[in-house]
Amino acid sequence: MAHDFNNILTAVLGSVELASAALAEEESAAHGVESALHEIRLGAERAAALTRQLLAFSRRQISRPRLVDLGRTLGDMETMLRRLLSENITLEVRRGPGLWPARVDPGQIEQVVMNLVVNARDAMPGGGRLVLETRNVTLDEDFVAARPELLPGPHVRLSVRDTGCGMDAETLEHAFEPFFTTKEVGRGTGLGLSTVYGIVRQSRGHIAVHSEPGRGTSFEIFLPAETGAPGEHAETRRDALPPAGTETILVCEDDLAVRDLTRRMLEGAGYTVLTGANGVEALEVAARHGAPIHLLITDVIMPGMDGRKLASEMVARDPALKVLFISGYTADIVTHRGALVRGVEFLEKPFTWHRLLWRVREVLEKPPAAR
Repeated sequence: MAHDFNNILTAVLGSVELASAALAEEESAAHGVESALHEIRLGAERAAALTRQLLAFSRRQISRPRLVDLGRTLGDMETMLRRLLSENITLEVRRGPGLWPARVDPGQIEQVVMNLVVNARDAMPGGGRLVLETRNVTLDEDFVAARPELLPGPHVRLSVRDTGCGMDAETLEHAFEPFFTTKEVGRGTGLGLSTVYGIVRQSRGHIAVHSEPGRGTSFEIFLPAETGAPGEHAETRRDALPPAGTETILVCEDDLAVRDLTRRMLEGAGYTVLTGANGVEALEVAARHGAPIHLLITDVIMPGMDGRKLASEMVARDPALKVLFISGYTADIVTHRGALVRGVEFLEKPFTWHRLLWRVREVLEKPPAAR
């Protein structure tokens, strides 16, 4: 379901982006068309977010962990978080000194924070106070003994505390269950906290919740950290124009809509694009081309020859070839096929025009030794 849905969303999101870009070049473009495209894009992005939530609570979301400065991540998110809250809610962001970098997927940890903040907001309809706090903690053997998912050593603790209505014991017992919600119909899917739980556990961390009716709620998340290592923060390039290029790219994708869309996106950025509907056809296209191919973009799982086998054969013929794998399948299936190993470049579906072009440029510009 996730694979097929992500293919559909890739085609929808990408087509909307291309149409919007074309309209932007025409001064006489109808405002109504642009408005409709905007709504379509928002709907597709909501559907993509729902797919990520479904995969996250089952711990099958593609995860690309790296060392991240959570304090800086919260700082980057603060303006956006304040927009989510009503004026009668006070937000405090406290970043502990000398924070160690946590090993997490930066996009997923933003998902965690967003879900917890939205839950806290909904628990304070009459206003209140929300505190986000990060600090270093070193977990000892006694603490991890009752929490087998944790290992002793350095961790970053992320706390989210509100002064809202709180939860009773029965609600607490079901808080992390998928589709369980205390919100009225139309205000929640019941996936928020289960998504948070899935991401934290997938990150080899631990989450605990403390709450009492009328006394607010406190979530504490413990994430593995590394001392003495530099941390990164999630770089956002949504507003920057995607880079162009002149290289030759071979796209192998069995879904016609995604294959055609990817070709149009790349050709629009100046690349020469060859396409194949499966591994065998892609090899034949490459052989007929007779000139260097700089990048292979291939789906991981396809009928017959899969993407991994295709990449192996093409790299054997041309060791300078760069490879970018794409997939809408879940992490366990992709990992089983060998795509998610160190040094392999991967782009998860659904991807947008901007994301594809940035990713392509990153892969093409990496030196061979860094592949």
